[in-house]
Amino acid sequence: MAERRAFAQKISRTVAAEVRKQISGQYSGSPQLLKNLNIVGNISHHTTVPLTEAVDPVDFEDYLITHPLAVDSGPLRELIEFPPDDIEVVYSPRDCRTLVSAVPEESEMDPHVRDCIRSYTEDWAIVIRKYHKLGTGFNPNTLDKQKERQKGLPKQVFESDEAPDGNNYQDDQDDLKRRSMSIDDTPRGSWACSIFDLKNSLPDALLPNLLDRTPNEEIDRQNDDQRKSNRYKELFALHPSPDEEESIERLSVPDVPREHFGQRLLVKCLSLKFEIEIEPIFASLALYDVKEKKKISENFYFDLNSEQMKGLLRPHIPPAAITTLARSAIFSITYPSQDVFLVIKLEKVLQQGDIGECAEPYMIFKEADATKNKEKLEKLKSQADQFCQRLGKYRMPFAWTAIHLMNIVSSAGSLERDSTEVEISTGERKGSWSERRNSSIVGRRSLERTTSGDDACNLTSFRPATLTVTNFFKQWIPMLQNGRLKTGQFCLPVSLEKPPQAYSVLSPEVPLPGMKWVDNHKGVFNVEVVAVSSIHTQDPYLDKFFALVNALDEHMFPVRIGDMRIMENNLENELKSSISALNSSQLEPVVRFLHLLLDKLILLVVRPPVIAGQIVNLGQASFEAMASIINRLHKNLEGNHDQHGRNSLLASYIYYVFRLPNTYPNSPSPGPGGLGGSVHYATMARSAVRPASLNLSRSRSLSNSNPDISGTPTSPDDEVRSIIGNKGLDRSNSWVNTGGPKAAPWGSNPSPSAESTQAMDRSCNRMSSHTETSSFLQTLTGRLPTKKLFHEELALQWVVCSGSVRESALQQAWFFFELMVKSMVHHLYFNDKLDAPRKSRFPERFMDDIAALVSTIASDIVSRFQKDTEMVERLNTSLAFFLNDLLSVMDRGFVFSLIKSCYKQVSSKLYSLPNPSVLVSLRLDFLRIICSHEHYVTLNLPCSLLTPPASPSPSVSSATSQSSGFSTNVQDQKIANMFELSVPFRQQHYLAGLVLTELAVILDPDAEGLFGLHKKVINMVHNLLSSHDSDPRYSDPQIKARVAMLYLPLIGIIMETVPQLHDFTETHNQRGRPICIATDDFESDSGNMISQTVAMAIAGTSVPQLTRPGSFLLTSTSGRQHTTFSAESSRSLLICLLWVLKNADETVLQKWFTDLSVLQLNRLLDLLYLCVSCFEYKGKKVFERMNSLTFKKSKDMRAKLEEAILGSIGARQEMVRRSRGQLGTYAITSPSGEDFFNFLESYIANIENDFKFFISVHPSRAEIEHEALIDGNLATEANLIILDTLEIVVQTVSVTESKESILGGVLKVLLHSMACNQSAVYLQHCFATQRALVSKFPELLFEEETEQCADLCLRLLRHCSSSISTIRSHASASLYLLMRQNFEIGNNFARVKMQVTMSLSSLVGTSQNFNEEFLRRSLKTILTYAEEDLELRETTFPDQVQDLVFNLHMILSDTVKMKEHQEDPEMLIDLMYRIAKGYQTSPDLRLTWLQNMAGKHSERSNHAEAAQCLVHSAALVAEYLSMLEDRKYLPVGCVTFQNISSNVLEESAVSDDVVSPDEEGICSGKYFTESGLVGLLEQAAASFSMAGMYEAVNEVYKVLIPIHEANRDAKKLSTIHGKLQEAFSKIVHQDGKRMFGTYFRVGFYGTKFGDLDEQEFVYKEPAITKLAEISHRLEGFYGERFGEDVVEVIKDSNPVDKCKLDPNKAYIQITYVEPYFDTYEMKDRITYFDKNYNLRRFMYCTPFTLDGRAHGELHEQFKRKTILTTSHAFPYIKTRVNVTHKEEIILTPIEVAIEDMQKKTQELAFATHQDPADPKMLQMVLQGSVGTTVNQGPLEVAQVFLSEIPSDPKLFRHHNKLRLCFKDFTKRCEDALRKNKSLIGPDQKEYQRELERNYHRLKEALQPLINRKIPQLYKAVLPVTCHRDSFSRMSLRKMDL
Repeated sequence: MAERRAFAQKISRTVAAEVRKQISGQYSGSPQLLKNLNIVGNISHHTTVPLTEAVDPVDFEDYLITHPLAVDSGPLRELIEFPPDDIEVVYSPRDCRTLVSAVPEESEMDPHVRDCIRSYTEDWAIVIRKYHKLGTGFNPNTLDKQKERQKGLPKQVFESDEAPDGNNYQDDQDDLKRRSMSIDDTPRGSWACSIFDLKNSLPDALLPNLLDRTPNEEIDRQNDDQRKSNRYKELFALHPSPDEEESIERLSVPDVPREHFGQRLLVKCLSLKFEIEIEPIFASLALYDVKEKKKISENFYFDLNSEQMKGLLRPHIPPAAITTLARSAIFSITYPSQDVFLVIKLEKVLQQGDIGECAEPYMIFKEADATKNKEKLEKLKSQADQFCQRLGKYRMPFAWTAIHLMNIVSSAGSLERDSTEVEISTGERKGSWSERRNSSIVGRRSLERTTSGDDACNLTSFRPATLTVTNFFKQWIPMLQNGRLKTGQFCLPVSLEKPPQAYSVLSPEVPLPGMKWVDNHKGVFNVEVVAVSSIHTQDPYLDKFFALVNALDEHMFPVRIGDMRIMENNLENELKSSISALNSSQLEPVVRFLHLLLDKLILLVVRPPVIAGQIVNLGQASFEAMASIINRLHKNLEGNHDQHGRNSLLASYIYYVFRLPNTYPNSPSPGPGGLGGSVHYATMARSAVRPASLNLSRSRSLSNSNPDISGTPTSPDDEVRSIIGNKGLDRSNSWVNTGGPKAAPWGSNPSPSAESTQAMDRSCNRMSSHTETSSFLQTLTGRLPTKKLFHEELALQWVVCSGSVRESALQQAWFFFELMVKSMVHHLYFNDKLDAPRKSRFPERFMDDIAALVSTIASDIVSRFQKDTEMVERLNTSLAFFLNDLLSVMDRGFVFSLIKSCYKQVSSKLYSLPNPSVLVSLRLDFLRIICSHEHYVTLNLPCSLLTPPASPSPSVSSATSQSSGFSTNVQDQKIANMFELSVPFRQQHYLAGLVLTELAVILDPDAEGLFGLHKKVINMVHNLLSSHDSDPRYSDPQIKARVAMLYLPLIGIIMETVPQLHDFTETHNQRGRPICIATDDFESDSGNMISQTVAMAIAGTSVPQLTRPGSFLLTSTSGRQHTTFSAESSRSLLICLLWVLKNADETVLQKWFTDLSVLQLNRLLDLLYLCVSCFEYKGKKVFERMNSLTFKKSKDMRAKLEEAILGSIGARQEMVRRSRGQLGTYAITSPSGEDFFNFLESYIANIENDFKFFISVHPSRAEIEHEALIDGNLATEANLIILDTLEIVVQTVSVTESKESILGGVLKVLLHSMACNQSAVYLQHCFATQRALVSKFPELLFEEETEQCADLCLRLLRHCSSSISTIRSHASASLYLLMRQNFEIGNNFARVKMQVTMSLSSLVGTSQNFNEEFLRRSLKTILTYAEEDLELRETTFPDQVQDLVFNLHMILSDTVKMKEHQEDPEMLIDLMYRIAKGYQTSPDLRLTWLQNMAGKHSERSNHAEAAQCLVHSAALVAEYLSMLEDRKYLPVGCVTFQNISSNVLEESAVSDDVVSPDEEGICSGKYFTESGLVGLLEQAAASFSMAGMYEAVNEVYKVLIPIHEANRDAKKLSTIHGKLQEAFSKIVHQDGKRMFGTYFRVGFYGTKFGDLDEQEFVYKEPAITKLAEISHRLEGFYGERFGEDVVEVIKDSNPVDKCKLDPNKAYIQITYVEPYFDTYEMKDRITYFDKNYNLRRFMYCTPFTLDGRAHGELHEQFKRKTILTTSHAFPYIKTRVNVTHKEEIILTPIEVAIEDMQKKTQELAFATHQDPADPKMLQMVLQGSVGTTVNQGPLEVAQVFLSEIPSDPKLFRHHNKLRLCFKDFTKRCEDALRKNKSLIGPDQKEYQRELERNYHRLKEALQPLINRKIPQLYKAVLPVTCHRDSFSRMSLRKMDL
């Protein structure tokens, strides 16, 4: 390959070969990974490490010490090290639902109760990574965040969004439409061209100092300052983040543990009134659930009796406590439902009689009748008084009612939100005793009704439950038996007497003597007791475990558990068995007591109990129990997992609850006391009532009461070591770690409270306790006990565990990792080590354990990823998050080495895998999570300079870059190292190196099997850069430059991907201008297609070149066999490139550019070219179109399915997607092959159809405006970054002076950006850069890049016609300076003059929305500059400018006409044709207009006409080329082309003295060259091919072949002959199937048509166009122009008598015509193509009779044949051609009959001899000739014309000819019958016989007629005389010239 990949240019081939050899010796595996070994780092000085392997990281901590930053302060200082407040340990008080805590004093409590209370009230212990939210994991680029960042964006002005000035513009257009359509008015005479107008018009504002002679350096500086001002800083805020599933690195903060409260209802009882008041009434409220049929609240008793009524009961009821007199109650509805009722029960004092009698007075008496019934009421009152005196203690039911709660809620919901009191009438109901009551209760809407997700709900409201039993029966069960609640179903005996007071402590089975029992003490009462308790676990396994642990705490032996008594000597075994039995406990109590359970297990790990004087190690048992419990929770609570499989209960425990247990017994965990008031309480008076023991201090003295406890922890002495050693407690099995810093306690014992002091005293009297205080053990044994660090013990346990325990731990690795990290942080916090040097924070042994643990887990991932996909994914992310956390607390160099060890294991495995994508995908997830660290930038040592090599050696890049104009080899090497993935780069910028290495390896086109990961790896880089961009810490430009330095190799990596990037230029259409196609592309295109436009011509001088620049074609000629990236991935890559270019240090970039070779710099320019197209502004109209029905483009379904099917998607994402119904399960193994991709295509199509319902979005106008605002700013900023980079490239050229060849590429990018849709802001800077470039390198445009000079002229002119004044000002200035600079080189500016003139012609010919008024202003501006240019005033320059401007002004008049006819394609082409004809003496301009016409024809799919335009262009070029160059193999001029078209001779050059082709500026375009001619002819051949005119293709190639033969171009000749073969094959295969145009004569009559009046044309329409279609089109078009009632279509084809027409109307006569050939022509016009090519004569027939009728009898039917001759042959460069000559032939009736019979005979002959035979057609023609129904047809003709010999001798020959026609006719009928007989089957024999009978009848009737001869015709042959012509048709011809 001529062009080697840039990375490959830097490869040490020797090293690569050796590595491959070594690897292939070790692994017999993956070929693509062996290929990847080629991509290695720089060959410089270090040992080369392939990109597929990780390098050794630098020792981070040492590096920081040995490389201090010179800057003491400033922004860069913050990049060097993590901030001092990076990690905080915060104790956050829990919310309390009550004003005052209801927790009783601890001294009164049982130890288990105390523990429970602590677990419900203890502050949350939270480790906060203060800057965590700045990492990518917590800093997603969400839509809301984007919108926040986008506030205050300036509105960019784009011409495409600026509509022309509303009404006036439309009025002008309408006026133009109605004006005369004459095309004879010369444009020079129209109002638009008045020079006077131009001179008196106003110019745009002139640019200040434009004409000053300012040094180039100063201009550059000014341009740079202006370009850099007011720039938008955050590029990614303008770019939507790539669409991903939930990002892998997102780790949400767990929810705070909370209790579910539901809703609460406040019921306030205001009054209770009856019609009569005679006795006290007692009321109660309760809630019932009707659906569940149960009571759901306690009873609330309230007393609303008057004081008088209460007085009746005073003897019986003691004075009530104030707390019992409440009249309002709060009811909790935990799970609200529609079926909850509030039930109100009323009771009264017990009285005699039936309940109905008691209730009767209340139903009879009314309050209004009180006086009338006074006596009766008094009697009732006295009775009630008596009952109260006697039975005041007893009650009876009286009445009840139920209120449907939902009714209250719904009615209250409609009220205002204040607590308005509402009276609710309850209605009357019959009670169970048939009583009636009428009461009204005023309910009040709850003041605290909240949703079920109430933020205040949490565990702080849990209290010990009390069991309330109704007062109907006394307790029969003891609530607590053997320490456990008695719950379940019971069948109890019933006592007939009141049981004794203490009986409730006995079991019901115990019968007391002397008591009477129902049914002899048998169980007769069934009851079920269900307890709701926050203290009692109601699980025997948990009860036993807690009891044993608490017994150790309290030192109370023996331990009683149920019926068991556990002695001290048996305690160890029981404790171990209870731990292992925890797995058997029920799940519900485990969940309820999870926090306490885990706390106790952790306590046993940290503080091994001492039983009978021996330390009992329970680390292993506790670790196993924890692993088992969390796995149970994971399996049984699947709905509670986050995306990483983390159970929310466990995550909350670690985040909020877990803390290091204090290593002293009976003292709480370390807490926040004494932290300088940093902790605030969220609830009122909370701190005042916290238990004293919870107010902890963090002082360094351990104990005030015990002076023996040292303030500095000491390690165990030798004696203890020897004892432990003698007991064989080594590391492998003891779980006890001794010695050194490991023995250090986490915190200190706070000043003990009274309770803890007593507990310590008590501990001295017990033989067994947890590891006790130093003083106790010292007095007991003289030894200091061992205390363990939880994270160290946990790491050790995990490393040494095996079997099912290890598997359980792996399944939930995240839990242990997070526990370990929090333990580590707490340890550092309580030992004041958070500021300590990282290398001294943790002991070496612990780090060894961590390394071993990470290594084994990485090994598990690598070995099991194909079998246990889901588990391995969880394990992989857990390990990554763990390492991410370790970077915050441990030695970072150590953590890097852990990462390297993981990489090493993965790399080793990859070599042996046939399809590595799944494992590489896991590694990407792993890396992405690690890189989401909030201090990722600091971890990459951004301030370090890469160490120079020890022995300098020149880099390959320097060696290949011709010369290096800067620095020494050593410095070059340093620069190169910064831009390449060299070993120094990858070592010092470790994580960035890994990220970029992954990108390089995966995007490498040779990395087979990894293309499914493209999107994933690109998103990772995009995500990182986006995060840096929005990070407030890096907003300073100096810091951002350092951050960008970490990504400099990204530029090189993306440069390598150019052939794979999505080609944004392919879909790029220049707003109405055609897209060109380059020769190479065309040739590789098999010749079936031309680009959507025309002529290679249009690609060059006249219209901007829109293809990729040269090097794109270079790379694409190799076939783009590599996978092309999706548009989304390519766009993400390019925005990353622009971010790096925007923020990188310009000096560094410039130095690197200096080192690059010309080839590499061109590759970079290709990238920038692509970026211009990629980020082009779409325009508001496009957004409106796109959004009318948006399909979620960001959901890149294709990429997702590819990933899923190719196996690079993991189980987690697959599970998530499958659950969303996005994809099924795939079992496809082969990632290649056509079948697979065919399947994929069809599958994707189905999926996309199914997903169309996803997104019917109709955004508002404001949203569209916002979208356009963002897109406009992105386009502006992206292009300004490109402009910045181009400026750096230009400066590089200025420095080196050896790479001027790349300036053409710079100019190409600049011109491309000008051609795209750009904002006014960008264009101002772009023009400034362009002016500076031309000023510095004038010869570039005027001598080297002449084609680009033409392009530049076109771009500038286009912007001179902009509707935005600032754009016009700058474009005018640029155009004027261009002329000036051209003039200064050679005292004229003929080149620019010609190019500008041609460009304007091209512009007005192709642009749809061109505005001549704006251009006129720009021309005036240019004139003004010329007038004010004092320096050149004395030269001819001002006059030349004036001449040019006036000439341009005249061309503008054509624009007016063009606009007028924009919607009339024929008229528009006529006008363009006339303009082109006007430029007959200016070949360049004529060529331009011919190309404009070709473009218009191509747009309308008139390929034959487009081809003719190209042939004419080629003929024009050949004509002038033959004057310039005398080469025999070139065409001699247009004569050579006449076989292609007879019209082409009009391109003959005018005499030499008029136009000299060698004059400067004449014939200077690129088409007036041999290659230009070839290009035009190839395009012509392509157009002919598309038109189906393959014979013309052959003629074109006849001209081309000699040229290629002369050049010995075998490749081109091979291509041409291949296309010729294809063309001739199509002629053969499409025989009889080709259809060319249909022709119509169209005449215009009426003054409305202007000079079209009485003009006749032949129109060429597409094949099979019906008369009705063209009629409808023309009638509709002119009807819209003149008014529907004005236009009339003449239906017949008779000659039009203008006198009979309405002068106020416009008439159109349309007639179908056919090509007409004389008899002699038919000899040469044999094929269908012959009969439809080079057509100049057409004919139509009109039937008539002599009396004026159209049709009559046979003997009176005449026919007029009208033959039209056109000015040019069809096909021509236009689709309508003027009729120049008309002649008519009148056929007499007998001649008409002859024609009809000849036609019938021909039909018969054709049907008979058709091959293959067509029986149906044959029978149809036969039926029409001899069938019974039509016998009269031919027979009648014979009878009319042959029955008698005509009297006129002139008709003898006609008579004879008709007779012979009939003879021929009967012969043909006979042949046809014979043929039919051979074709029919048995079923048609009768039909055949019928046809034969009819034929014989016809023949018999015709026999006498056709046998009669005219004797005069058979006389002796006379000498030849002039009479021979007397019967020719000419005798009856009427000539009409």
